Formats: sequence, structure tokens, C-alpha cells
Amino acid sequence: MGLYLNQNNIMFQEAVNSEIYIDKTLLIKELNKIVCTSDKYVCISRPRRFGKSIAANMITAYYSKGCDSKELFAPYKISQTETFEKHLNKYNVISFDMQKFLVNTKSVEEMLEEMEEEILDELLMEYPELEKYKRLNISKAVGKIFASTGVPFVFIIDEWDCVLRYYSSESEQKKYLDYLYALFKDQPYVALAYMTGILPIKKYGVHSALNMFNEYSMEGAYPFSEFTGFTEQETEALCLEYNIDLNEAKKWYNGYNVDDIAIYNPRSVTEACRRKRFTNYWSKTETYNALKTPISLNFDGLKEKVKKMIAGDKIGVNTAKFQNDMTSMKSADDILTLLIHLGYLTYDFNTKSCHIPNMEVQQEFINCIEDGGWEQVMNAINQSEECLKATLSGDEETVARIVEQTHQENTSIIKYNDENALACVVTLAFYTARNQYEIIRELPTGKGYADIAFLPRPNESVPAIVVELKREQDTSIALEQIKNRQYAEKLLDYSGEIILVGINYTTDPDTDYKKHTCKIERIVK
Repeated sequence: MGLYLNQNNIMFQEAVNSEIYIDKTLLIKELNKIVCTSDKYVCISRPRRFGKSIAANMITAYYSKGCDSKELFAPYKISQTETFEKHLNKYNVISFDMQKFLVNTKSVEEMLEEMEEEILDELLMEYPELEKYKRLNISKAVGKIFASTGVPFVFIIDEWDCVLRYYSSESEQKKYLDYLYALFKDQPYVALAYMTGILPIKKYGVHSALNMFNEYSMEGAYPFSEFTGFTEQETEALCLEYNIDLNEAKKWYNGYNVDDIAIYNPRSVTEACRRKRFTNYWSKTETYNALKTPISLNFDGLKEKVKKMIAGDKIGVNTAKFQNDMTSMKSADDILTLLIHLGYLTYDFNTKSCHIPNMEVQQEFINCIEDGGWEQVMNAINQSEECLKATLSGDEETVARIVEQTHQENTSIIKYNDENALACVVTLAFYTARNQYEIIRELPTGKGYADIAFLPRPNESVPAIVVELKREQDTSIALEQIKNRQYAEKLLDYSGEIILVGINYTTDPDTDYKKHTCKIERIVK
């Protein structure tokens, strides 16, 4: 048993002994399907604080010959599977966190030399007969061990991508990737190579630099999707056990869409359970420059796309061009894809679009834009509480004034050609309403779609709101449409009363100024 070779199971013991531990051991079942097959190369990436290290420690505890983990895993789901004992503690395991070598060295070459030296020391301690070989490195050493013992190796690398995040030099990155390629590619001593980090495998052009690896990421992780974070069922059970509101947990920490599975931020749910308070836990673990710096690079309208997402829009994104590093970014799509992998956005494979997942991340976006350069958006956000209060009190003039100002100050992002474009600015003008409402664009009703519906969140004693938008028409027409298409009847199921809001704008042909009007009615069930 060593620090890197055949570790014991202490690190995983610490995880399961924690106050809150969610059983994710069926990840091992999926890995057992590919051990000693041509699919044995796996790179699973996910955002920071989403359980990467716990998973690596779990896998080490299971495969490592340096311990007996049968009793440790006995209470968990993996123990009930057919392959549990077949692979349990049967392999030589080399497991390490790459970042620990990186922080103590000044170049990739020096980092790799230190890693080689540290791991070789343990291999030589365990297998002193290797001393007779010249020019010994890890690859040669484990090859000799495999040849003499017949026991293959499982490699587990945590923070595998730290080099790609720290070094911008392509030559330094390539040196590192070439090393991994030589260590793993077509090597008979490899039973399983499991790498985890924030970024998927680095690409050059359209090709992966480590093309033998299968990649699983926030863009798509099947069959490992449910292990990306906490599922709805797992979160519901925790909320029940700790007596906290599931709906609040959903509002704050849900929203990650991984292969159509709803994923919650695991660190944040855990902290909310422990502290009995809903707030931003995840992004406090890293400087907000991780978000601020990328969105300040205004490639082909990135800033406008970010504003739309803050307003609640989904933005189309081409993730295929991203080179999977932190420096080779040349377009808005590259930045958006990076933010998907960092966890600031979530990705919908079916629509090829991304959006801000939840209130926790939404707050981090607001923190980033408060410092300047986004004054028009902040003006709208700062007035949004007043806009909601005016709506609830029936103050039509104030609502029209705020929507009009939001529109005029954000003409660069809102190209007003139809009612759908108007929906973006109205959602921004009602920004803080999302604290009490779930805001839905084009809510299906019995006879069509309501443009914007504000559905009260559970435990919120507020009326439902439906907004109908018009261009170059009249607000009375908007309200009649709500009534004729029975939008109100649909929303009365959510509360005992509903507020109908019609908003219209007309454009002055000489000045291009857009005048907004508003009409409000209240219906009580």
C-alpha cells in the first residue's frame, strides 16, 4: 500500500462516514462492463465540486489490491450486482491527483519527471527486481510487472486536465498529451484507464488528442448521467430527511440537464441540508473571474447572448468547435461551450441550446455584470421589483414605463420584429419575479399558447399572472385574446386569482422610438 500504488480505502471511508453520503457505487457496475475490453479508456468530466474526487477515491477503493473493501461496500448498491466480487480488489491500481504534481513544478516536463520519480519509487519498493532494468519509466515498469504476474493495472487520474487549464502553450500541452498517449495506447497492462476533470479530452482541429478514450461530459454522459450529480429522487430524499423545502432546492440548485436527467448541484444541496439555508454555496468556492473573464470576451455578439440568457432565453450553441482548453477560444460558441463544462450553463442536446440552470448560477452572473459595462441590464434588474409590484397593484402606467425603458436601453440585444422578441425584454423587466414565480414562455393552454405565464411557486401566496404581447395593435386586443382562448382558466388552477396583462408597443416611423402601453385586469375565482 502506497500513496499512489495500491492505495488503501481510507479516503473512501471518509466519504461514506460523512454526515451526508449519496450512494453512487453503481458507477462501478458500469466500469466493470468495460474492464479489460477495448472500451477500457474513460474520461468523465464535470464541474468543480460535483464529486469527481469522491468518485475517484471510490473506484480506487474498489479495484485496489492494497485493501480489502468487501465490508466497506457491503451496505451499498454495487454489492448486489453480479460482477461485485469478480473485480473487487483484484488489480494493481495507480491513482493520483495530477494537480498535486503541477503546483510544485514550473513546467510540464518537470511535472512529468516528478510524477515519474514518485510513482517509480513505490513500484521499485514493491517490486525491487525492477532495479536491474536501465532507463526505467512507469510504462516499462508496469509492463514488466504485468508480464511476470499477469495482473493488469487500473489507472485513475483526478484533475487530469489541470495542465490544459494552466498552460496556454500548445507545445506544453502536446508534451503532456503525448506522454499520456504513450502510457495508455495499446498497452496490454491497462485493465482500465479512468480520467476525470473539468474538461473533456483536448482536441487539435476536429480530432481528439487521446482518441482511444471515450468521453462523457456535461454535453452528454450516458450511461454515467445519473452519477454527474444528485438526481431528483436523491435530492427529494435528502430534503425529506433534513426537513428542508424541495421546491426551494429545485429553484436554487436544479436545472442541469444531462441526457434528459435532472441533475442538482451536489455540494450546494449538501450544504443547504446541513445549514438549513438556501443560498449560493457552489460559486463561493472559486473567484468569480472564472465566469467574468470569459463573458468579457465579446466574440460575435457574446455579450448580447449573455444578456438574453439572463433574461431567461435559451441560446443556440455549436459545441463541436471547442478545442477543450481554456485558451483556444475564437468564437461565442467556444465561450458558451466552456461555460457548459464549467457548470455555469446547462446544455440541451435535443435543441442544441444552452441556458442558465438555476438561481444559484443566475446570482453569479449578476455579480459579474455589476462592476460595469452592463449598466442597461442592471437598470432593468434594479427596477424589476417595482415592475412586479406595479403589476400586482394594477399600476398600468408604471409597468408601461419600466418595460419601455428596458426596451429602449437594450435595443442592441432586442431586435423588435414581433411579439416573441418583446417577450425577452418583458422577462428582463420582471427579473426578480422569478423569486416567487416560475416564468414560462408560451405556456400551452386549451386554445393556444400564453405568451408569458407567471406561475406561483409552491408556498407563495401571490396571484398567477398571464402576459399577452402585441406589436402595432392595442392592449385591449391582448386582453380579449387571453379571455377568448381561456388562458385564465388554465392558470386559475395555480391560485385563487389571476392578473391579466396586455402589453403593446408602436413604433414612431420618424424617430424609431417605441411607445409602450399596458392594460391590466384582475380575475378572482
